Amino acid sequence: MKKGKLGHKNRVKNLVIALSLTAIILSVSTYAWFVGMRTVSVTNFDVTIAGTEDLQLSLNGSTWKDTVAINADNFNDDTDTVYSGNTNWWSGGGLIPMSSVGDIDATVSRMILFEKASLTPSLGGYRLIASRAENDVDYDVNGYVAFDLFIKNSSGTQYIESYEPLDEEAIYLSTDSQVTVSSSGVANTGIENSVRVAFAQIGRVKGTTETAATITGITCEDVAGVVTGICTKRAQIWEPNDKSHVVGAISWYETSCKQRDKSGAYIGEFGSCGPFANGTSYPTYAVAQEITSVNAVDVYDGEAYNGYVSGSEPELYEPYTASTDVPEGGTALLEAYPYFTDSMKILTGTARPQFMTLAPNSITKVRVYIYIEGQDIDNYDFASIGKSISVQFGFTKQRFIDSDIPGYTAPTTVEPAATTTVPTTTAP
Repeated sequence: MKKGKLGHKNRVKNLVIALSLTAIILSVSTYAWFVGMRTVSVTNFDVTIAGTEDLQLSLNGSTWKDTVAINADNFNDDTDTVYSGNTNWWSGGGLIPMSSVGDIDATVSRMILFEKASLTPSLGGYRLIASRAENDVDYDVNGYVAFDLFIKNSSGTQYIESYEPLDEEAIYLSTDSQVTVSSSGVANTGIENSVRVAFAQIGRVKGTTETAATITGITCEDVAGVVTGICTKRAQIWEPNDKSHVVGAISWYETSCKQRDKSGAYIGEFGSCGPFANGTSYPTYAVAQEITSVNAVDVYDGEAYNGYVSGSEPELYEPYTASTDVPEGGTALLEAYPYFTDSMKILTGTARPQFMTLAPNSITKVRVYIYIEGQDIDNYDFASIGKSISVQFGFTKQRFIDSDIPGYTAPTTVEPAATTTVPTTTAP
């Protein structure tokens, strides 16, 4: 039986790519979206990534391994770990709640992030003014973590130059992916419930490409016969702990939120907004465009909360499905982004949705962002007391596990018994 278990573990290992920020011990310094309270400073973290024979990884575009690691000491230096001229960014000043719907600025190959420009009390909560974070011109912008990961998918031999997700291989988020309060943090404040991890596919080249400069230089721009730019779609964003809500966040919402009618006028009593309870997933109305005082946006605007829709078009809260690409941006100021959630991650069998796709025989440049979503309903002033979080995630090509297949039992492998050969003697 022991041999059987070992064999099963080896099979699973060959299907899993584990990207473990086992300690993105983002011992986070955070700013609450509402008031702006800094608590602690950032310490080091480590990223360990395990791959398989046909799914290898690199942080510099030239050294390909089954396992790679990155930490604070080599995050931005020009060593064998990362590549010269990289724009990886570890926010030494801490994580500042930002907001994004995953749109990518193709001119600079960066995901668009918005930050709080101003926020003052309003009759129904807090009046929000938001501006774009200047990560398009200055990569050293505090508030988030970002790094480039290169994934070589050796499945198949044909490289499909044009971008077409239906021709690509499905990749799933491993069920042990999680965001928690680290051992050095303070539990029960809910800081972990506002974390987001975004995966922006920038572009790809043929899997046999050996020139490191070509690989690391991948941008959103198509280069005929060389680079396939795939920034036409939004980043895939993972929302962990989507059903977890602490008492503090719920009480803050019930104390601060007041309904608005279609004209934006405040109505009813405080606490009369939409329901918010632990154990249920709720939409996040993330910032989709810059917001000024003229827009009169409150942080609780949204059909599910105070009932008021900000902007010229209503938000659409459509759960993520594997059959459709993430929708293009609209004209709403706040938009209910269709995150990939933990509730989806734990689905089993044919209900399990894919997380992203990779083309066969390709090398894809993925820029990973880690930030705190300021518009998450769980992001309240006292959440930053949590101080530090731990993030770990992984990818797998395996859609089914043993329990998904009725009657399936992993075969037991038994090594043949050892035999001893006794020499024979011949009588003289």
